[in-house]
Amino acid sequence: MRGTVLIANDDRELLSSLESAVREEFDKVISLTNPNRIPEALKKCSTDIALIDMNFRSGVHNGNEGLFWMREIFKFDRNISVVILTDSSDFELAVKAIKEGAADYILKPCDDSKLLATLNVAMQLRNSRLEASNLRQDNIQLKKEINKGGERIVLGASPTMINVMNIVRKVAATDANVLITGENGTGKELVAREIHNLSMRSGELMVSVDMGSVTETLFESELFGHVKGAFTDAADDRKGKFESADKGTLFLDEIGNLSLQSQAKLLRVLQDRQVVKVGSNKPVPVNIRLICATNRDLSRMVSDGEFREDLLYRINTILIEVPPLRDRVDDIPILANHFLRINSLRYGKEGMKLSTHALEKLSNHDWPGNVRELQHAIEKAVILSDSQVLKPGDFMFAQTGRNITPSEMTLEDMEKKMIGECIRRYEGNMSLVAIKLGITRQTLYNKMKKYGI
Repeated sequence: MRGTVLIANDDRELLSSLESAVREEFDKVISLTNPNRIPEALKKCSTDIALIDMNFRSGVHNGNEGLFWMREIFKFDRNISVVILTDSSDFELAVKAIKEGAADYILKPCDDSKLLATLNVAMQLRNSRLEASNLRQDNIQLKKEINKGGERIVLGASPTMINVMNIVRKVAATDANVLITGENGTGKELVAREIHNLSMRSGELMVSVDMGSVTETLFESELFGHVKGAFTDAADDRKGKFESADKGTLFLDEIGNLSLQSQAKLLRVLQDRQVVKVGSNKPVPVNIRLICATNRDLSRMVSDGEFREDLLYRINTILIEVPPLRDRVDDIPILANHFLRINSLRYGKEGMKLSTHALEKLSNHDWPGNVRELQHAIEKAVILSDSQVLKPGDFMFAQTGRNITPSEMTLEDMEKKMIGECIRRYEGNMSLVAIKLGITRQTLYNKMKKYGI
């Protein structure tokens, strides 16, 4: 055993005997006859184990002194292993000390081998506590880094976005459920992350789930978790997204794509605030802040019998509508320059600028893919341009009012146009869009990401 042990005992003879027994096993031994010097000793030297007597004053056997100084040590450092030295008449008090956090107790008189064995276990406990404490701190730091990473919402100058951010700041201080609506690419997830970062839960994780990519068969396993052997591929126990977001924020994107069956399961969990893993019957409490997002008209879906009205009420305490980019033209130069700074650094082309005519072209475009399309357009222009100044010709889309004939369109142009028109025709119902286009929903999402839709 290496490290530091503090011994406090008013019996000088016993103190000397204890010191001699442990001196060879520790780097440093601090011996005190007066317990009032314990706080000073702890401040001067990092202590691993404190061996203290249950009683210090002669003729006193109520154990209050030992319990008092143990509590004082824990106030200074909860990870110190406290070992109580007592006699057989104080056995019940020693048990009480154990219940309050003491590592162990030793009955007087004790032999050296018993003493060293007990201190060895106490040192192992100290190391375990330090390791657990370090893991907790690492976990806290990791959560901060995860939440800090990724894109942050860019504060625009348009009145519509100023209003959105005012609502975000107000709702962030509460635990109210939030529904964020808006077209694809408007930045709904960034709004959700801003709510999380400004909330009291910002030190915990925000867990995002794309409900459009979760299949019906895996819905419960993904969100609620499963136990080992629950189904063929369940080789181990697994936490679901609800448990992973415990004490933090759960963001359910594309909530409008859930089937009625899955909606019922989700509603039950939101009402009970507990999940039951697949293959288990034991409920697990969860404490989450729920934020949902959709590009669909949920009220119309309720009228059409496609979305549960009680679930809509549950998730829609506060509604935030994110405007399309065409309705926030004042923000286009701000966003464009923001994306330019990021991508010019990413691709080693620092100092790139947008010409006045390029900004004019960007401001006149209708941006059916919204902010995501603008982001991809800037990135593509940075990659392909040989100049430090981006000009109108660096952006490969038609200016407003100009019609492109089929002969001028590439296959990618036609595919992008077809997907965009299909999304608008079926009001963002991705399952229906995928069926009409003859592709899987995941392929649809991949193509939307590719084209910035």
